[in-house]
Amino acid sequence: MKEQARRIMTSAWFGPLVALILTYLLFLALVPETFGQTRNLDAMARQTVVVAICAVGMTLVMIKGGIDLSVGSLVALTTVAMAYAMREGWSPGAAMVVGLLVGTVGGLINGALVASLRITPFIVTLGTMSIARGAAKGVSDQQMISVDALWLEELMSTPIDALSWLVLAPGVWLTLIVAGLAGALLRFTPLGRHIVAIGSNEQTARLCGISLPRVTVFTYALAGLLAGLAGVMEFSKLTVGDPADSIGLELDVIAAVVIGGGSLNGGQGSVPGALLGALLMTVIKTGCTYVGLPNWVQEILTGTIIVVAVALDRFRHR
Repeated sequence: MKEQARRIMTSAWFGPLVALILTYLLFLALVPETFGQTRNLDAMARQTVVVAICAVGMTLVMIKGGIDLSVGSLVALTTVAMAYAMREGWSPGAAMVVGLLVGTVGGLINGALVASLRITPFIVTLGTMSIARGAAKGVSDQQMISVDALWLEELMSTPIDALSWLVLAPGVWLTLIVAGLAGALLRFTPLGRHIVAIGSNEQTARLCGISLPRVTVFTYALAGLLAGLAGVMEFSKLTVGDPADSIGLELDVIAAVVIGGGSLNGGQGSVPGALLGALLMTVIKTGCTYVGLPNWVQEILTGTIIVVAVALDRFRHR
C-alpha cells in the first residue's frame, strides 16, 4: 500500500501543468498588455483559493471512491453561520471557529450516512446539498447578512504595509499549506494509505482488516472541514453571509480534481494536480473575461472542460 500511495501522489499532474502553461501563454498572446500584469496574477491566485481548498478535500474523497456534491452548499452555509455569529456579537475568531465546525459537522453527516446506510455517495451528498442550502436560507431568512468582517477581510486581500513581505494574500499561502498537509497525509500516514487502498479495491481492503466505515467518516469529515475553511475564505472575500453563494461550485471542484488526475472510479488522484486543475479553471475564466467573451460562453467552456475531463478519465482506464 505504501508503494501504491507513493504512485498516486507522484503521477498524473504533468499533463495539467502543461495545459496550464499553454493556456496561460495563449491568453498572454491574445491580451499581452494586461493579462500578464502582476496584479492580474495576484487576482487569479486569490480567485483560485476557494475552489482549490475544496478540491483538496474532494481529492481525498474521490481517491477513496466517493464524491461530495454538498461542498458548494456547505461553503454558503459557512458564510451565513459566520455572518450570523458576528451579527450576534461574536468575535471574528469565534465566528471562524463556528464556520469550521459547520463544515466539519456537514462532512461528518455525509460520512456517517454513506458508511451506515450504504447508499451511493452521489445520492447521499445530493440530498445533503439540498439540506445545507435550505439551512443556509433558513438561518439567513433568505437574505444576505451584512457585517463588518474586521481582520477576516485581510485573509483574501493583497498584503500591504507590514505584511507586504508575504507578496500573496494569506489565503493563498494557507491553501498551499493545506495542500502540503493533505499530500503528506496520503503519502506518509496509515489513514492516507487506507484511503488509497479502499478506493483501489474495497473488498481487498476489507480483507486486509481496514475499517471501511471509520475511514469513510474520517475522509468526509476532512473534506467537510476543508469546505468550512473554503467558506471562511469566501466570507473574507465577500464580507457577507450569502445563502445563494457558491451555486455550482461542486462542478468546478470535481472538474479540477479530474483534470488533475483524479478518477471517478476511485483509487487515483493527485493533490498537486487538483491545485493545477483549479488554477487552470481560473485562468480560462479570467482569460475569457479579458478577451471580452460573454458569461454564457464561459459557462459553455466550463461544461465542455468537465465533459472532456471525464472522457479523459474513462480513456485512461481503458
